Amino acid sequence: MDPAEEVELAPLTTLGVGGRARYLVEARDEPTLSSALEWADKRGLRVHLLGGGSNVVVSDQGTDGLVIRMRLMKVDIEEGRDQVLVRASSGEVWDELVALTVGRGWAGLECTSGIPGQVGAVPIQNVGAYGQEVGERIQCVEVLDRASGRRVELAPATCRFGYRDSLFKSREPGRYVILRVTFALTPGGPATVRYPELERALGDQPNPTLTQVRTAVLALRRKKSMLWDPADENGGSCGSFFVNPLVDASALREVERLVGSDSMPRYPQPDGRTKLSAAWLIEQAGLRRGTRDGAVGLSQHHALALVCHAGATASGVVRFAHRIRDAVRERSGVLLRPEPAFWGFGDLEEGLPRR
Repeated sequence: MDPAEEVELAPLTTLGVGGRARYLVEARDEPTLSSALEWADKRGLRVHLLGGGSNVVVSDQGTDGLVIRMRLMKVDIEEGRDQVLVRASSGEVWDELVALTVGRGWAGLECTSGIPGQVGAVPIQNVGAYGQEVGERIQCVEVLDRASGRRVELAPATCRFGYRDSLFKSREPGRYVILRVTFALTPGGPATVRYPELERALGDQPNPTLTQVRTAVLALRRKKSMLWDPADENGGSCGSFFVNPLVDASALREVERLVGSDSMPRYPQPDGRTKLSAAWLIEQAGLRRGTRDGAVGLSQHHALALVCHAGATASGVVRFAHRIRDAVRERSGVLLRPEPAFWGFGDLEEGLPRR
């Protein structure tokens, strides 16, 4: 295991900003991964796992530890009459896996079409879109437990999946290295169509196929510049920068009082809370699509995407993110929490690096 030194990280992320990794190694097999972790532990180095780079903001100063690029690649399929088990290694490209399942007629992941990144990142965020969450279809997550050094399988209940949350993200971050994820899909099952925007996009199509739903989702994402496309001037983002907030009944009443709008989007949740639209709150705070602060701004097509233009820096991203959050909190009383991880920064202030 021979790590490279002083590797530029900006080209390895979709934001395209940030400094260098002190050390970087590509893990194409589990022995290399284990050796890299042991090497870092012996030297007291912090470890960052890099997948597709679509959900990370790297400091302009870079990171002084070891970055491991996850390149474990393998897909195993076990077909049954009522269920198909798809076991995918962490380095597989997520949308390629979704395309495979849709093409085979296996229902369960079609609404997550077009989401950038790799399989290993999916359980961390409990990735979801247009009415689906992957946690609904995950049968188990195979991980390397850094605390014990053992390879273990975690059931969904242990993973503690929540809205854009999991055991891996908020409860024990850094403890587990995700190796493989098993999805339980439905052969010949109906497509999931329970999101209003997707319903409108599909129009009057009765019982749309998985392919029709995937095509509609990709078109919606493309319209919002939410597909990774280096040629798109609004494409230099990490997707949704903030999580749609969940509020209880009393907080909802306060938001309604402050915003004073009967048209505020709201989505009741099974636990009694209400999900609000972060994009709508941002625009209500006076930050319209296309608003810029130097080389960083909001996408012209979606207020939830922070876009880096030529000359952007990580510090500029953080500064603009604070501006957005401050404006939303002043207007509606809602605290927006960021989705991406932040590498190489100091202490975080309610999820964001301090200014």
